[in-house]
Amino acid sequence: MRPILMKGHERSLTFLRYNRDGDLLFSCAKDLTPTVWYADNGDRLGTYRGHNGAVWSCDVSRDSARLITGSADQTAKLWDVSTGRELFSFRFDAPARSVEFAIGDALAVITTDNFMDHVPTVQVKHIAEDLDDQTDESALVITGIKGRINRAVWGPLNRTIITAGEDATIRIWDSETGKLLRESDKESGHQKTISSLSKSSDWSHFITGSLDKSAKLWDTRTLTLIKTYVTERPVNAVDISPTHDTVVLGGGQDAMNVTMTDHRAGKFEAKFYHKILQEEIGGVKGHFGPINALAFNPDGRSFSSGGEDGYVRLHHFDSDYFNIKM
Repeated sequence: MRPILMKGHERSLTFLRYNRDGDLLFSCAKDLTPTVWYADNGDRLGTYRGHNGAVWSCDVSRDSARLITGSADQTAKLWDVSTGRELFSFRFDAPARSVEFAIGDALAVITTDNFMDHVPTVQVKHIAEDLDDQTDESALVITGIKGRINRAVWGPLNRTIITAGEDATIRIWDSETGKLLRESDKESGHQKTISSLSKSSDWSHFITGSLDKSAKLWDTRTLTLIKTYVTERPVNAVDISPTHDTVVLGGGQDAMNVTMTDHRAGKFEAKFYHKILQEEIGGVKGHFGPINALAFNPDGRSFSSGGEDGYVRLHHFDSDYFNIKM
Protein backbone atom coordinates (compact mmCIF):
# COMPACT_ATOMS: atom_id res chain seq x y z
CA MET A 1 0.00 0.00 0.00
CA ARG A 2 2.05 2.87 -1.31
CA PRO A 3 0.83 6.27 -0.11
CA ILE A 4 0.38 9.35 -2.25
CA LEU A 5 2.04 12.31 -0.50
CA MET A 6 0.09 15.55 -0.79
CA LYS A 7 2.01 18.70 0.13
CA GLY A 8 -0.11 21.81 0.02
CA HIS A 9 -0.12 23.07 3.60
CA GLU A 10 2.65 24.99 5.31
CA ARG A 11 1.58 24.03 8.83
CA SER A 12 0.14 21.05 10.63
CA LEU A 13 -3.12 19.48 9.47
CA THR A 14 -6.22 19.77 11.67
CA PHE A 15 -9.06 18.07 9.77
CA LEU A 16 -9.92 15.97 6.71
CA ARG A 17 -13.32 15.45 5.08
CA TYR A 18 -14.40 13.58 1.95
CA ASN A 19 -17.46 14.67 0.02
CA ARG A 20 -20.37 12.24 -0.18
CA ASP A 21 -19.35 10.91 -3.61
CA GLY A 22 -15.81 10.25 -2.39
CA ASP A 23 -14.14 11.96 -5.35
CA LEU A 24 -13.00 15.09 -3.46
CA LEU A 25 -10.99 15.42 -0.25
CA PHE A 26 -11.03 18.66 1.77
CA SER A 27 -8.18 19.41 4.17
CA CYS A 28 -7.86 22.05 6.91
CA ALA A 29 -4.64 23.12 8.58
CA LYS A 30 -3.14 25.71 10.90
CA ASP A 31 -2.21 27.74 7.85
CA LEU A 32 -5.01 29.92 6.53
CA THR A 33 -6.17 28.04 3.44
CA PRO A 34 -8.47 25.02 3.36
CA THR A 35 -7.59 22.95 0.29
CA VAL A 36 -9.49 20.56 -1.99
CA TRP A 37 -7.83 17.57 -3.68
CA TYR A 38 -8.84 14.86 -6.11
CA ALA A 39 -9.37 11.83 -3.89
CA ASP A 40 -8.13 9.22 -6.36
CA ASN A 41 -4.72 10.59 -7.39
CA GLY A 42 -4.07 13.34 -4.80
CA ASP A 43 -3.83 16.22 -7.29
CA ARG A 44 -4.56 19.60 -5.78
CA LEU A 45 -7.70 21.14 -7.23
CA GLY A 46 -7.76 24.47 -5.41
CA THR A 47 -7.75 26.47 -2.18
CA TYR A 48 -10.20 28.68 -0.29
CA ARG A 49 -8.60 32.00 0.64
CA GLY A 50 -10.11 34.38 3.18
CA HIS A 51 -9.40 33.16 6.72
CA ASN A 52 -6.94 34.97 8.98
CA GLY A 53 -6.33 32.19 11.48
CA ALA A 54 -5.90 28.44 11.82
CA VAL A 55 -8.79 26.52 10.26
CA TRP A 56 -9.99 23.84 12.69
CA SER A 57 -12.63 21.92 10.73
CA CYS A 58 -14.81 21.84 7.65
CA ASP A 59 -17.82 20.12 6.14
CA VAL A 60 -19.15 19.85 2.61
CA SER A 61 -22.80 19.85 1.56
CA ARG A 62 -24.44 16.69 0.23
CA ASP A 63 -24.36 17.97 -3.37
CA SER A 64 -20.72 19.12 -3.02
CA ALA A 65 -21.78 22.69 -3.87
CA ARG A 66 -20.90 24.40 -0.58
CA LEU A 67 -18.13 24.15 1.97
CA ILE A 68 -18.28 25.44 5.55
CA THR A 69 -15.12 26.08 7.58
CA GLY A 70 -14.51 27.07 11.22
CA SER A 71 -11.47 29.13 12.10
CA ALA A 72 -9.50 30.71 14.95
CA ASP A 73 -10.15 34.12 13.33
CA GLN A 74 -13.57 34.00 15.06
CA THR A 75 -15.52 33.26 11.89
CA ALA A 76 -17.16 30.32 10.15
CA LYS A 77 -17.30 30.81 6.40
CA LEU A 78 -19.45 29.41 3.62
CA TRP A 79 -17.71 28.83 0.28
CA ASP A 80 -18.66 27.90 -3.26
CA VAL A 81 -16.82 24.58 -3.71
CA SER A 82 -16.25 24.86 -7.46
CA THR A 83 -15.16 28.52 -7.70
CA GLY A 84 -13.50 29.00 -4.29
CA ARG A 85 -15.56 32.15 -3.75
CA GLU A 86 -16.46 33.14 -0.18
CA LEU A 87 -20.26 33.26 0.07
CA PHE A 88 -20.89 34.30 3.67
CA SER A 89 -19.07 34.77 6.96
CA PHE A 90 -20.62 34.03 10.37
CA ARG A 91 -18.94 36.19 13.02
CA PHE A 92 -18.43 35.16 16.65
CA ASP A 93 -16.86 36.52 19.84
CA ALA A 94 -14.47 33.57 20.03
CA PRO A 95 -12.69 31.11 17.73
CA ALA A 96 -15.03 28.78 15.79
CA ARG A 97 -13.90 25.17 16.14
CA SER A 98 -16.29 22.46 14.93
CA VAL A 99 -18.66 22.84 11.97
CA GLU A 100 -21.13 20.40 10.42
CA PHE A 101 -24.06 20.59 8.02
CA ALA A 102 -27.30 18.89 9.03
CA ILE A 103 -29.09 16.40 6.76
CA GLY A 104 -30.60 18.57 4.02
CA ASP A 105 -27.90 21.25 4.42
CA ALA A 106 -30.47 23.80 5.70
CA LEU A 107 -28.82 23.98 9.13
CA ALA A 108 -25.26 23.98 10.43
CA VAL A 109 -23.95 23.40 13.95
CA ILE A 110 -20.91 25.47 14.93
CA THR A 111 -19.00 25.49 18.24
CA THR A 112 -17.07 28.43 19.68
CA ASP A 113 -14.22 28.21 22.19
CA ASN A 114 -13.92 29.61 25.69
CA PHE A 115 -12.01 32.81 25.00
CA MET A 116 -11.38 35.80 27.30
CA ASP A 117 -14.71 36.15 29.18
CA HIS A 118 -16.75 34.15 26.66
CA VAL A 119 -18.00 30.68 27.58
CA PRO A 120 -17.90 27.88 25.00
CA THR A 121 -21.10 27.64 22.96
CA VAL A 122 -22.81 25.34 20.48
CA GLN A 123 -24.76 27.37 17.90
CA VAL A 124 -27.18 26.30 15.20
CA LYS A 125 -27.39 28.52 12.11
CA HIS A 126 -29.91 28.50 9.28
CA ILE A 127 -28.24 28.06 5.90
CA ALA A 128 -30.30 29.85 3.25
CA GLU A 129 -30.58 28.45 -0.26
CA ASP A 130 -30.54 32.00 -1.60
CA LEU A 131 -27.52 33.90 -0.29
CA ASP A 132 -29.46 37.16 -0.20
CA ASP A 133 -31.56 35.66 2.60
CA GLN A 134 -28.56 34.47 4.65
CA THR A 135 -28.34 35.99 8.15
CA ASP A 136 -25.90 35.79 11.05
CA GLU A 137 -28.61 34.96 13.60
CA SER A 138 -28.47 31.72 15.59
CA ALA A 139 -31.53 29.47 15.71
CA LEU A 140 -30.23 27.94 18.95
CA VAL A 141 -27.37 28.61 21.38
CA ILE A 142 -26.33 25.96 23.93
CA THR A 143 -24.10 26.97 26.85
CA GLY A 144 -23.16 25.42 30.17
CA ILE A 145 -20.35 23.13 28.99
CA LYS A 146 -17.08 23.51 30.86
CA GLY A 147 -13.93 23.51 28.74
CA ARG A 148 -13.48 23.62 25.00
CA ILE A 149 -15.95 21.72 22.79
CA ASN A 150 -13.81 19.90 20.23
CA ARG A 151 -16.62 18.33 18.20
CA ALA A 152 -20.34 18.86 17.75
CA VAL A 153 -22.23 16.67 15.26
CA TRP A 154 -25.84 16.07 14.31
CA GLY A 155 -27.65 12.97 15.54
CA PRO A 156 -30.11 10.90 13.49
CA LEU A 157 -32.74 12.93 11.57
CA ASN A 158 -31.26 16.19 12.93
CA ARG A 159 -33.20 15.66 16.16
CA THR A 160 -30.16 15.78 18.42
CA ILE A 161 -26.69 17.32 18.63
CA ILE A 162 -23.80 15.32 20.10
CA THR A 163 -20.93 17.23 21.73
CA ALA A 164 -17.56 16.17 23.15
CA GLY A 165 -14.47 17.99 24.30
CA GLU A 166 -12.07 18.97 27.07
CA ASP A 167 -14.25 17.87 30.00
CA ALA A 168 -14.14 14.25 28.69
CA THR A 169 -17.95 14.02 28.69
CA ILE A 170 -20.14 13.24 25.68
CA ARG A 171 -23.52 14.97 25.74
CA ILE A 172 -26.63 14.57 23.60
CA TRP A 173 -28.85 17.67 23.27
CA ASP A 174 -32.29 18.24 21.81
CA SER A 175 -31.57 20.26 18.64
CA GLU A 176 -34.79 22.30 18.88
CA THR A 177 -34.96 23.17 22.57
CA GLY A 178 -31.31 22.87 23.57
CA LYS A 179 -32.29 20.60 26.47
CA LEU A 180 -29.66 18.13 27.71
CA LEU A 181 -30.97 14.61 27.06
CA ARG A 182 -28.05 12.34 28.00
CA GLU A 183 -24.45 12.44 29.08
CA SER A 184 -21.79 9.76 29.14
CA ASP A 185 -21.05 7.83 32.31
CA LYS A 186 -18.01 9.09 34.25
CA GLU A 187 -16.83 5.56 35.11
CA SER A 188 -17.07 3.91 31.68
CA GLY A 189 -16.41 7.10 29.68
CA HIS A 190 -13.16 8.84 28.78
CA GLN A 191 -10.88 10.11 31.53
CA LYS A 192 -9.15 12.88 29.56
CA THR A 193 -9.93 15.36 26.78
CA ILE A 194 -11.92 13.93 23.86
CA SER A 195 -10.04 15.06 20.76
CA SER A 196 -12.17 13.64 17.98
CA LEU A 197 -15.55 12.16 17.15
CA SER A 198 -16.70 10.39 14.00
CA LYS A 199 -20.05 8.83 13.05
CA SER A 200 -20.72 5.54 11.29
CA SER A 201 -22.13 5.84 7.76
CA ASP A 202 -25.64 4.90 8.97
CA TRP A 203 -25.35 7.18 12.05
CA SER A 204 -26.34 4.32 14.38
CA HIS A 205 -23.07 4.54 16.33
CA PHE A 206 -20.07 6.82 16.63
CA ILE A 207 -16.47 6.63 17.81
CA THR A 208 -14.57 9.03 20.06
CA GLY A 209 -10.80 9.35 20.48
CA SER A 210 -9.22 10.72 23.63
CA LEU A 211 -5.90 11.77 25.13
CA ASP A 212 -6.47 8.98 27.70
CA LYS A 213 -4.99 6.63 25.03
CA SER A 214 -8.26 4.99 24.07
CA ALA A 215 -11.08 5.20 21.55
CA LYS A 216 -14.65 4.22 22.39
CA LEU A 217 -17.64 3.18 20.29
CA TRP A 218 -21.07 4.45 21.42
CA ASP A 219 -24.72 3.94 20.49
CA THR A 220 -25.99 7.20 18.97
CA ARG A 221 -29.47 7.10 20.51
CA THR A 222 -28.88 5.64 23.97
CA LEU A 223 -25.23 6.68 24.50
CA THR A 224 -24.46 3.12 25.59
CA LEU A 225 -20.77 2.23 25.47
CA ILE A 226 -20.33 -0.61 22.94
CA LYS A 227 -16.57 -1.12 22.55
CA THR A 228 -13.25 0.27 23.80
CA TYR A 229 -10.00 0.24 21.78
CA VAL A 230 -6.89 0.64 23.94
CA THR A 231 -3.66 1.96 22.48
CA GLU A 232 -0.35 3.21 23.87
CA ARG A 233 -0.47 6.80 22.72
CA PRO A 234 -2.89 9.75 22.99
CA VAL A 235 -5.52 9.51 20.24
CA ASN A 236 -6.00 12.65 18.12
CA ALA A 237 -8.09 11.26 15.28
CA VAL A 238 -10.51 8.38 14.69
CA ASP A 239 -12.78 7.12 11.93
CA ILE A 240 -15.04 4.14 11.16
CA SER A 241 -14.81 2.22 7.90
CA PRO A 242 -18.06 2.57 5.92
CA THR A 243 -17.76 -0.92 4.42
CA HIS A 244 -15.69 -3.12 6.76
CA ASP A 245 -15.64 -3.91 10.47
CA THR A 246 -12.55 -1.78 11.07
CA VAL A 247 -11.82 1.47 12.84
CA VAL A 248 -8.67 3.56 12.46
CA LEU A 249 -6.93 5.48 15.25
CA GLY A 250 -4.15 8.03 14.92
CA GLY A 251 -2.21 10.17 17.34
CA GLY A 252 1.19 10.44 18.95
CA GLN A 253 2.96 12.20 21.75
CA ASP A 254 2.94 15.96 22.26
CA ALA A 255 4.82 18.02 19.71
CA MET A 256 7.25 19.27 22.36
CA ASN A 257 8.54 15.71 22.91
CA VAL A 258 8.72 14.79 19.26
CA THR A 259 12.13 16.23 18.43
CA MET A 260 13.80 14.04 21.05
CA THR A 261 12.82 10.75 19.42
CA ASP A 262 13.10 8.69 16.28
CA HIS A 263 9.95 8.80 14.13
CA ARG A 264 9.25 5.14 14.90
CA ALA A 265 9.58 5.70 18.64
CA GLY A 266 7.02 8.51 18.50
CA LYS A 267 4.41 5.97 17.37
CA PHE A 268 3.09 8.12 14.55
CA GLU A 269 1.24 5.40 12.74
CA ALA A 270 -2.41 4.97 11.87
CA LYS A 271 -3.56 1.83 13.67
CA PHE A 272 -6.42 -0.36 12.48
CA TYR A 273 -8.59 -2.26 14.93
CA HIS A 274 -11.31 -4.85 14.35
CA LYS A 275 -14.51 -3.01 15.27
CA ILE A 276 -16.18 -6.00 16.91
CA LEU A 277 -13.25 -7.95 18.36
CA GLN A 278 -11.36 -4.81 19.48
CA GLU A 279 -8.08 -6.36 18.33
CA GLU A 280 -5.37 -4.48 16.47
CA ILE A 281 -5.11 -5.81 12.91
CA GLY A 282 -2.47 -3.55 11.35
CA GLY A 283 -0.80 -0.18 11.13
CA VAL A 284 0.41 2.31 8.54
CA LYS A 285 3.57 4.27 9.30
CA GLY A 286 4.83 7.35 7.54
CA HIS A 287 4.14 10.65 9.28
CA PHE A 288 7.03 12.50 10.95
CA GLY A 289 4.83 13.73 13.76
CA PRO A 290 1.51 13.06 15.44
CA ILE A 291 -1.48 12.26 13.22
CA ASN A 292 -4.14 14.96 13.71
CA ALA A 293 -6.75 13.93 11.13
CA LEU A 294 -8.06 10.71 9.61
CA ALA A 295 -10.85 9.96 7.14
CA PHE A 296 -12.09 6.91 5.26
CA ASN A 297 -13.28 7.40 1.71
CA PRO A 298 -17.06 6.74 1.58
CA ASP A 299 -16.39 3.80 -0.77
CA GLY A 300 -14.21 2.17 1.92
CA ARG A 301 -11.38 1.48 -0.53
CA SER A 302 -8.96 4.17 0.64
CA PHE A 303 -8.22 6.44 3.57
CA SER A 304 -6.22 9.60 4.18
CA SER A 305 -4.29 10.91 7.16
CA GLY A 306 -3.09 14.41 8.02
CA GLY A 307 -0.16 15.04 10.32
CA GLU A 308 1.69 17.59 12.38
CA ASP A 309 4.28 17.42 9.57
CA GLY A 310 1.98 19.30 7.16
CA TYR A 311 1.49 16.37 4.80
CA VAL A 312 -1.70 14.61 3.76
CA ARG A 313 -1.06 10.95 2.97
CA LEU A 314 -3.57 9.17 0.75
CA HIS A 315 -3.62 5.36 0.96
CA HIS A 316 -5.46 3.03 -1.41
CA PHE A 317 -5.93 -0.34 0.30
CA ASP A 318 -4.31 -3.48 -1.12
CA SER A 319 -6.39 -6.57 -1.83
CA ASP A 320 -4.98 -8.07 1.41
CA TYR A 321 -7.01 -5.58 3.42
CA PHE A 322 -10.30 -6.75 1.90
CA ASN A 323 -9.45 -10.39 2.58
CA ILE A 324 -8.52 -10.13 6.27
CA LYS A 325 -9.98 -13.10 8.11
CA MET A 326 -10.41 -12.87 11.85
